[in-house]
Amino acid sequence: MTFDQRQLSAFLAIVEHGSLGRAADVLHLTQPALSRTVKRLESQVGAPLFERNSKGMLLTAVGEALLPHATLMERVAEQAHEEIDAVRGLAKGTIRVGGIASVVGLLLPLAIQRVLTRWPNLKVQIIEGVWDRLADALVKHEIDLALGVAADESEEIVPIADCYWEDNSYVVASAGHPLQRKRQVSLADTIDQRWASTPKGTAPYQHLHEVFRSKGLGKPNIVVETRSIITLKSLVSHAGFLCWMAGPMFEDERRVGLMSALAIPGLDAHRRLTVFRRRDGIMPTPAVRLLDELRQLALHNRRADQNPAD
Repeated sequence: MTFDQRQLSAFLAIVEHGSLGRAADVLHLTQPALSRTVKRLESQVGAPLFERNSKGMLLTAVGEALLPHATLMERVAEQAHEEIDAVRGLAKGTIRVGGIASVVGLLLPLAIQRVLTRWPNLKVQIIEGVWDRLADALVKHEIDLALGVAADESEEIVPIADCYWEDNSYVVASAGHPLQRKRQVSLADTIDQRWASTPKGTAPYQHLHEVFRSKGLGKPNIVVETRSIITLKSLVSHAGFLCWMAGPMFEDERRVGLMSALAIPGLDAHRRLTVFRRRDGIMPTPAVRLLDELRQLALHNRRADQNPAD
């Protein structure tokens, strides 16, 4: 079944705005014209897409089934237009990228700054989140690149082998936490403290538990789970919680004295990070430009780690 892009755009506009009138205003159409467009799409599908009631336009089961496919086709069409503009030399388009907090906080802004210096007409859309959210966004074409902890490829997502770097993770606490004043701190000293963490199934949660297991320890006392990095930092800085964080994630707070890593001897928690893309399809030109800058920054970081005295 071949869909008309204008009909899909009309369908998505009604979904977004909730009523025929508001969608018509946004699309600069009359309500009768928009209604006819939707009826043609419903005729093609063979079933109603909306239920009309006092609250507006609500999706039917068939409409719900069509929605993700219509959204994907709309995004692909937008990317095609951007690619054509790039070929014509207009150097426009949108970089759609996602990253975990430690990457969004340092490496990604540097790469974006370098890209926009060379191509100032580009725009950028960023999603920050834990890996399951980023992987889903990559598959759904919400983003074209995802920056996260290195992992095996899947049927839909593959890592970019030559674009990787490393960081370290630490047990972090506020400047006034009692363990900061202890002369010698071990990982075992932290196990019964109150911990805040990202939820089970996320990379930081798994990394934390792997470190404890490697030291022959039980599970830390995680009493708060949240995907909000702002909340995690606040719990550490103002409520006395411990948290497991990558170094770049709390660098700004460390500089102003709000929190710092506990000095735990023998705690060496490296992790590798990389960039992922969809397995199939051509990467949009704006994403390629960002990837080039990420490659250069990642290479610089690896060389700096190998030659720390340089």
